[in-house]
Parts: sequence; C-alpha cells; structure tokens
Amino acid sequence: MITIGTTILTINLNAQFRIVDNNLDTIEWLNETTPISKSDIEAKMTELQTAYDNKEYQRDRELEYPSVKDQLDKIYHSGIDEWKKVIKATKDKYPKWAK
Repeated sequence: MITIGTTILTINLNAQFRIVDNNLDTIEWLNETTPISKSDIEAKMTELQTAYDNKEYQRDRELEYPSVKDQLDKIYHSGIDEWKKVIKATKDKYPKWAK
C-alpha cells in the first residue's frame, strides 16, 4: 500500500509535515513547506499504486527464483540451457502481462 507520506515525498522530497494514521485530513505542513493539495496527493497516490500493482509479477518471481548462488551452481553443473529452464518455469508461472 502506498502511504500519504511516501506520496508527499515523491511530489516534494524536501516537504516537512506531520500526519496521523495515514489520513489526508490530518496533514500538518511544517517549517514553511508549501502545502500540496489533497487532489494532487490523491492523484499521485493512484499513479504510484498503479505502478506498484503493475509490478506484482516481479515481486512474485523474486520470491520464487533460486538464490544467485544456486543459479550459478546450476549453470556450472548443468549448463546455461538447464539454468534457463529453471528460470523460464518461474517466468511462465508469473507472466509479465498477466493482467
């Protein structure tokens, strides 16, 4: 989940603020930070969440791929073609364009 704080810092890396319970209505802008409108924050949050959701396959693959050490061992003992089969199985299970 994309937080309001992360979103604000994506819009303005130097923003200083206080927020309670990830609630837009509780934002307090500190140290003369120019306030960012709620609509701009909401639009950016939607954009960031969509980008995050579109990369789900990458996160799923990462959990399932063998460690780099195991992959190198596979290449050494079985060759590149066998290693490719192992990697392809994970890529096929979590396709890039599933959505």
